Amino acid sequence: MEPTLRRLLAAVGEPLVDVVCAPAGLDVRITGLAIVDPDDETDEHPGQLVLVIGARGRDAVWALRRAAAGGATAVAVKDADPLRTDAVATGVVLLGVRSDVRWERLEYLARAVLDTGDVDDGPDDLFALAQTTALLTRGIVSIEDTGSRVLAYSRSDGDDAQVDELRRLSILGWQGPADYLRMLREWGVFDRLRESEDVVVAVDEHEELGIRRRLAIGIHAGARQLGTIWVQEGATPLSERSAEVLVGAARVAAGHLVRRRRTAPGWGRDLVAGLLDGRTGPDLVAAAFGLDEHAPAVVVAFAVGAGDGVTHELTVSELTDVVSVHAAAYRRSALTAALGGRVYAVLSGVPPERTEPALTAMCAEVVAVTLRRTGMRVRAGVGSAGPGLAGVPVSRAEADRVLDAMPAGTDVALIGDLRAEVLLGRTLALLEESPDLRDPAVVRLVEYDREHSGDLVPSVLAWLDAMGDVRAAAERLTVHPNTLRYRIRRATAVADLRLDDPHARLVHHLQLLAVTRFP
Repeated sequence: MEPTLRRLLAAVGEPLVDVVCAPAGLDVRITGLAIVDPDDETDEHPGQLVLVIGARGRDAVWALRRAAAGGATAVAVKDADPLRTDAVATGVVLLGVRSDVRWERLEYLARAVLDTGDVDDGPDDLFALAQTTALLTRGIVSIEDTGSRVLAYSRSDGDDAQVDELRRLSILGWQGPADYLRMLREWGVFDRLRESEDVVVAVDEHEELGIRRRLAIGIHAGARQLGTIWVQEGATPLSERSAEVLVGAARVAAGHLVRRRRTAPGWGRDLVAGLLDGRTGPDLVAAAFGLDEHAPAVVVAFAVGAGDGVTHELTVSELTDVVSVHAAAYRRSALTAALGGRVYAVLSGVPPERTEPALTAMCAEVVAVTLRRTGMRVRAGVGSAGPGLAGVPVSRAEADRVLDAMPAGTDVALIGDLRAEVLLGRTLALLEESPDLRDPAVVRLVEYDREHSGDLVPSVLAWLDAMGDVRAAAERLTVHPNTLRYRIRRATAVADLRLDDPHARLVHHLQLLAVTRFP
C-alpha cells in the first residue's frame, strides 16, 4: 500500500515544505510523484503529489487547477500562500516549498520515502532511523552518502535556533558548504570515517564558522564505506550513550543502503546511460552513487564482435554482467551500463597516471572471460581521464573512436595508443560530410579509375603512405618499382596532381584516404 502524506511530511517536511492548507487532512494516500510545468498539457495524476516547477505564486494557479482536475492529492508550489483559496475550492492539499529549496532535492527525498511503501516507521526507513537516533542521542541527525549528500535527516521539532548552518545548507542544497568539507578532509575526519564501522569521530564546535559540536560514524558494508551518520549537538549536550547508539544505527543503515542498491539496478543503469550520452547531470549521478563529482573519470567501451541478432543481444547482456564485476573489482565506485550495443564502464577517481597497466589488465580479463563464456570476441577501448563526471560524455566518445580505429587483432587499446588514428578518422569524416571541400584532382583520379577499371588510386595512395619510397610502396602492392613509377606519372598526368607541392600533396593524401574509407 502507498504511504500517507502525513508520513511523507514527517520525513521530509521540515525544513523543505510547509502545509498551507489540507482540506481533506494529511492521512491521505500518495500513489506517486509527478513533476509538471505550467505549460504542460493536461495529464492524469491520480493520488499523486505534484511538484509545480517553473512558476510560483499566482502564476502557478492554472497548474494547480489542472493537477487537481487530474486527480492529484497534493500540489507543491513555491510562494504558495496566494493559492490557498484555489486549493480549498479544489479540495487538493497545498504545500508551500521554501524558496531556497532545489526542486531536484525535494524530488529525490520524496521518492526515497515513497519507494519504501506503507510500513510503520521502523528501522528499515532511513528517515525513521534518523529520527530514532536523534531521540536516543538527544541530537540532530543527518544520514549522508559518501559524496556528503544528505539521504535522510531528523526533524528539529521547533529547535530551529539550534540548527547550525552546516545542517541547514546540507539539507537544502544536497551537501555541506565546500569550505567546511575541505576542512574536514584536512583534519582527517573523512579518513577516520573510512577506517572502520566502529570508529566514532568527534568534531569540535567552531563558533567562527557557525558549526556546532557533532559526532560522526561511517556506514560500512564490509570494507566498503556507503555513507556517514552525523549527529549535531542541539540545545542540550549529547547523551552519554551517543557513541554506542551511533554504532548500532550505522549497522542498521548499512543494511538499508545495501538493499536499496540491490533493488534498483535498472534505475541505476539508466542514470549511468544518461550520464554517458549527456542526458543526466553529473551532480545527480554523483548524489545517487555517492561519488565525488569533480574526481577524474575514465570511460572504457566494450564492443561485441559480429554475430546474429539474438546471439549479439545475449552476449551484450552477459558482457554487462562481466564488466560490472571486473570493473567493481578494479574500482569500487565503478558504474556500468549498456548503450547502443556497447557496454561502458565509468571509473571515477582514477588518476590519469594510473590508467595503466592495471586498467589494461582488467580489460584483457573481461575480453578473455567473455570469449570463454560466449565464444564471441570482445574488444575494449579506453578514453582519456576527464576532469570529473562532467567529462564522461567526452571520454565515452574517445573510447568509441578508439574501438572504431583499432587495427585487426588488437583486443585492448587506450586513446594514447591510437590518438593519431582517432584524429585522422575524425578529419576524414569531416571531409566526407563536406562536399565543398572535395579536391578536384582526386575527384578526376577516382573517375578515371572507375571509367577505365584502373588502379591509379591505390597506387598513388601507397606511394603517399610510403612517403615517396617507391620500392617500399611497390613491395606493398606486389608490383615492380618501374610499374609503380609509371602509374604515378600517369596519375599525375590524367588528374593534374601536384605531388611536388607539400601542401597539395597533403590534401591529395587526405582526400584519397577519405575516398578509400568512405567509397
